[in-house]
Amino acid sequence: MRSRNDSWLCLNYFSMVSMRNSCALVMLLFASSVAIGQQPTVSMPPPAAIPAMPTATASGTTSSQADKQYRIGPGDVLDIRVFNRPQLSHESLRVENHGVIRMPFIGEIQAACQTEGELSKEITTRLLKYQRNPQVDVSVKQYNSQPVSIIGAVNAPARFQLQRRVRLLELLSLANGPSLRAGRSIQVLHAESPTSMCEETPAPSTPVDDAVAGLSSYSINDTLKGDAQSNPYVRPGDIVTIPEAEQAFIIGNVNRPGPIPLKEPVTISRAIVMAGGTAPNTDTGKVRIIRQAPGSTVKTQIIVDLKKVNKNQAEDVALLANDTIEVPTVGGVRGVFREVIRTIIPSVSQLPLRVVY
Repeated sequence: MRSRNDSWLCLNYFSMVSMRNSCALVMLLFASSVAIGQQPTVSMPPPAAIPAMPTATASGTTSSQADKQYRIGPGDVLDIRVFNRPQLSHESLRVENHGVIRMPFIGEIQAACQTEGELSKEITTRLLKYQRNPQVDVSVKQYNSQPVSIIGAVNAPARFQLQRRVRLLELLSLANGPSLRAGRSIQVLHAESPTSMCEETPAPSTPVDDAVAGLSSYSINDTLKGDAQSNPYVRPGDIVTIPEAEQAFIIGNVNRPGPIPLKEPVTISRAIVMAGGTAPNTDTGKVRIIRQAPGSTVKTQIIVDLKKVNKNQAEDVALLANDTIEVPTVGGVRGVFREVIRTIIPSVSQLPLRVVY
């Protein structure tokens, strides 16, 4: 006969077994629901509510990512590494002028116009004939194929090697922007480039047709505003020039004598304001404009009465390039001219000495 304690132990044992089986059944059901995607704590939108992924042509993000991908070009030096195959690896493999590289077993490969990832995939595909699951890594060691220069009236003229596509405004910012001497236009000289094989020819209807070759000119104000027509992508080999503005010169009894940039139409009254205004004892009735026609040695003189100009009783003469404005004192111009010479021309002893060989 079993004791009462033995019966109690047996009852507890079967209860624990039953509870374990129930827990296992619950866990099994929960795992099944997870496996078929029925998670109660995550609310997924129906398929119709999920927006379609944008294509490369319609998505600004996708196209901007493509713009940042560097396309290999002639003259670039590549580092190609094949895992566990040092005889197939190259630390410094230069892309030839016609855009190909040469590798053992594979022969010639057209590397130009491909990204690092695209060239890596092509080499991997070709090596499958000789190796199982080859692991290939391609990186550009030296960037030599996409030079762009910016010169002229910029704060930091420089030559750049592009590693991605760059617009004209960004290139201008890399040169620290236009200087105070900058004119009103930006000129882009499109030189022949080894990477032109990668350029897509624009459709005949596009307004940049004439910019494919030769010289293109843009308004500097429109470029600085980011206007699409005046902010194109620069091409490898481009030489960007910002010409200096045409200038007039003001001398005499003004606070800041010197050149006056003619970035826009400037009249004589405005030129005097740009020069800091007139100094005391100015003879405002006898301001002279000395004008010389281009290609001629003949000079003409225009007398301007600033008092009448300010009262709208006389014409506010518009300045032309290379005009010289003399602002006299009551005592005459000659003494003022000598004072200006001492002011704006540096002392010869302060100039750096350079030897011409």
